[in-house]
Amino acid sequence: MKKSYRLLSVLLVIVMVFALMGSALADTAVTAAAGSKDIVILHTNDVHGGYNKGMGYDGLAAYKTDLAKTNYVTLVDAGDFSQGSTMATLSNGEYLVELMNAVGYDIVVPGNHEFDYGMAQAQKNLAALKAKVISCNFVDLATKKPVYDAFTTVKYGDTTVAYVGICTPETYTKSTPTYFQDKNGNYTYSFCENSFYQTIQSSIDAAKAAGANYVVAVGHCGIDAQSTPWTSSEIIANTTGLCAFIDGHSHSTVASQDVKDKDGKTVVLTQAGTKLGAVGKLTISTKGVITSELVSTYDTKDAAVTAKIAEIESQYKSTISKVVAKSSVNLIAKHADGSWAVRDAETNMGDLIADAYRVVMGADIGVMNGGGIRDNIAAGDVTMEDILNVMTFGNMATVVKATGQQIKDCLEMGASAYPGKSGGFVQVSGMTYTIDSTVPSSVVKDAKGNFQSVSGEYRVKDIMVAGKPIDLAKTYTVACHSYWLTNYGDGMTMFKGCPTIPEKHEKYVDNYMLSLYIQNNLKGVIGTQYAAPQGRITILCTACKTFSDVVSGSWYDSYVKYCLDNKLMTGSTATAFQPAVKMRRAMFVTMLWRLAGSPEPTAKTAFTDVADGAWYAKAVAWAVEKGITKGITDTTFMPAQTMSRQEMAAFIYRYNNSPAVTGALTYTDAAQISTWAVDAVNYCTAQKLMTGTTATAFGAGGNADRATGAAVITRMHQAAAAAAAPKA
Repeated sequence: MKKSYRLLSVLLVIVMVFALMGSALADTAVTAAAGSKDIVILHTNDVHGGYNKGMGYDGLAAYKTDLAKTNYVTLVDAGDFSQGSTMATLSNGEYLVELMNAVGYDIVVPGNHEFDYGMAQAQKNLAALKAKVISCNFVDLATKKPVYDAFTTVKYGDTTVAYVGICTPETYTKSTPTYFQDKNGNYTYSFCENSFYQTIQSSIDAAKAAGANYVVAVGHCGIDAQSTPWTSSEIIANTTGLCAFIDGHSHSTVASQDVKDKDGKTVVLTQAGTKLGAVGKLTISTKGVITSELVSTYDTKDAAVTAKIAEIESQYKSTISKVVAKSSVNLIAKHADGSWAVRDAETNMGDLIADAYRVVMGADIGVMNGGGIRDNIAAGDVTMEDILNVMTFGNMATVVKATGQQIKDCLEMGASAYPGKSGGFVQVSGMTYTIDSTVPSSVVKDAKGNFQSVSGEYRVKDIMVAGKPIDLAKTYTVACHSYWLTNYGDGMTMFKGCPTIPEKHEKYVDNYMLSLYIQNNLKGVIGTQYAAPQGRITILCTACKTFSDVVSGSWYDSYVKYCLDNKLMTGSTATAFQPAVKMRRAMFVTMLWRLAGSPEPTAKTAFTDVADGAWYAKAVAWAVEKGITKGITDTTFMPAQTMSRQEMAAFIYRYNNSPAVTGALTYTDAAQISTWAVDAVNYCTAQKLMTGTTATAFGAGGNADRATGAAVITRMHQAAAAAAAPKA
């Protein structure tokens, strides 16, 4: 268990070490006075302790107050608010609850990470919230009743809105499974995974029977493919009666997406990303029109919330801001665009932490789950806060004895989602392995997502321990945290029955263990040996087998494969894809043409530089007819001209019929985006079709390349396929 006194005592120990180096819930549903005002539902999700990110909690509080001057306003959170930052770690989430109360949240749904401190602490935190906690499918198996109310209603003048809470069944494995079990391993709580849609439908029906004019789902469910069949879009498709779905869990930025329900009616789906990068604003107008947008900035701050933040920070900020080490390199957990690097590939940060487990704990093998690595560390001074931000969970380091077969099964489970990202992806030390992604995953899981077996060929191959092939019958010592080895998080139940080594069982809190490795073994300096991933994980893919210049494990290899499989792109030659070659106008319109099904244009192009027999002639003629382009001049298309990134965004936007766009661009280089491309860049960003060249800059004038083209065409094709899929 992860107790606050343990974390605080460890914090003091770390300071000393480096100095030597030099459920009673308040129902806050508001019945508003009658009047003719819009209903505004502000919503956040996956804040993960990022109280000072984006507009910040103090900005959000001010925004809510100002909107309430002319509207009915309710503030909702869709989960994962109490874990993920230093402030959260040091208080087991309690400081974040204090801030949410100060902000004035009205309704919350628990996310999977609310349970990371154990069931008792989760219930304590949720009970301390002044907001109404709801969840229709989190059930106490002893009473057969939901732990919290399934829904709550709010009356706005003469209009009643019901909010139905939904928790993902992935909570079992994406928190700690044993927290939902008794001491004998029997589950004492359920997320209704075997009656998921029926449970939600019953709650919608009950809300409508209670007089709701509108029913809004607030779910910590997500849109990622690996979360099926519990994604928000699947819930909508298998139920009726919702008007909107406020989502969380996948950290997705969805300003507004229309999804058809079981009866073919439109439901507005929205999600606000993570760490207050945006705040959702769902509006039900006085005429009953539902609109949704994301708001990224608000300059006014609520003085009382600002003061509360300062009060809490003063209790620990000076201590954790002390420099405790140096790093010669940037240690990577996330890509520049904010997406997770450690969940589908080896990274230097993963190598560092796995090494720390193996060396400090004295084991044959060190392993680390990608989902447990939460932030980058920049080259330069390293503070204690940096270390705590990387390892936020406060798990206990431990060592077990496991067979080679159990280790192989762990690697196979971790690789099962590839090329999708998975928190269970395995970073390693003391061993190497290969993932052959051309082999379909045949991992068999139970209804809760726990590993059961492998029914076919293993995609994990060439496993080497200390330079020798793994012996499946031999016993090895494996170091990791108790979340995997004794609590079987991420579904790693292959470790059940593995004996622990008593003197090493739960010996250190994970972040303290990492600090010991840096201090004692690296002498306080993270050096150039960690400048890059060390080649411990090799990933084989169809694309890199086909093309010699597609790097295995690169960010684009799965996109190249997808484009090949779906005949959207070909290589520049039979053996070369040329991912870094700049995208030319003829290439991209041809890709869009193929995406549309290679339709026959009604007339030939009139461009003087497009010959009738050219491989791109039909694509250019079609693109002109569809309004994607008019050419560079009235008579020239310039097929060989390189495309800028903003031009690519414009082509994508026009391909999708130039839909209305709301919200403002938040890129630091937004002023450099041409006026004609602003809506296009905004649209492509909101739909996650294009991302910035860095976490904050779009790079509008930079040249697009073939790798980027493969990525955006893949995303467009997948989005179209999802929209066209038959609804159950």
